[in-house]
Amino acid sequence: MDIHSLASGETMRAPYPEIHPYLQFHLPVSEQHSLYVEESGNAQGIPVLFIHGGPGGGCAPSHRSFFDPEKYRIILFDQRGCGKSTPHSSLTENTSQDLIEDIEKIRTHLGIDKWLLFGGSWGSTLSLLYAQAYPDNVSGLILRGIFLCRDQDIQWFYQRGASAIFPDYWKEYEQVIPETERADMLSAYYKRLTSDNEIARMSAAKAWSIWEGRCSTLDPNNDIVDHFADPHFALAMARIEAHFFINKAFLEPDQILQNCDKISHIKTTIVHGRYDMVCPVEQALALYEALPESELHIVRDAGHSAFEKGITDNLIRATDNFALSLA
Repeated sequence: MDIHSLASGETMRAPYPEIHPYLQFHLPVSEQHSLYVEESGNAQGIPVLFIHGGPGGGCAPSHRSFFDPEKYRIILFDQRGCGKSTPHSSLTENTSQDLIEDIEKIRTHLGIDKWLLFGGSWGSTLSLLYAQAYPDNVSGLILRGIFLCRDQDIQWFYQRGASAIFPDYWKEYEQVIPETERADMLSAYYKRLTSDNEIARMSAAKAWSIWEGRCSTLDPNNDIVDHFADPHFALAMARIEAHFFINKAFLEPDQILQNCDKISHIKTTIVHGRYDMVCPVEQALALYEALPESELHIVRDAGHSAFEKGITDNLIRATDNFALSLA
């Protein structure tokens, strides 16, 4: 385990320069759902799949910049119901099992034998679930902001836990819900996010998403909060997250940790902010202890976001290291 701090004279790694995709397409994965998929970087490079957070967060151009474009074949996609995938914010046929199979369909469609998975937050959850389902298809794992999706992890952020760290932000999050329903905030939000009342739906979506954006960084970051407040982003994020979390992410209790023996041979790098209030660092430690061959880097001056300097630095060091070992 490494409590990360830079050595004397060492410089912080910055994201690679912005690049554009050389291929973009929609892949039908069911009668209803079609996924946005893109490729950038080196078409002959090491295949890496960026698995975004949420669920419902979607990918962004900045996500390409964690990888050396000369060495990696960089694949991004929007999970069901979010980003450029269609239909937008749909909850039907949208479960963890569906998303696992979607990833496998992308791999098969692109003719990839094995690929590196790079996922943060819910992206770490989905990376682990896919790897446990298809261990032979994974060459490595880079995971950030570990989210194990246990009841206690969901309760921490949406009922009691983070609320004590950010009581001012929590008060605004709470105001959307009448006092009589606040004993079960997740159910109360889910009811509004799935209602036919468009104003109630959007009001709940915006409050839900802003709460997450505000808690994502150690230092306040208005750009991240503004991104989370965007109505198109917020509606998919809030609806799909609430749908997954009220259904316990469609997982068995403690499913990820119980199945770590299936992926114990896969080289894994875990990066987690010491002051992550969305997914407390205890989850990263639990995963690290369940994967004896993994590396854990705890970043001492960071929260949850991949775009905090210490987290970004560690993630890019990890992709550079994998580029050498997988070459």
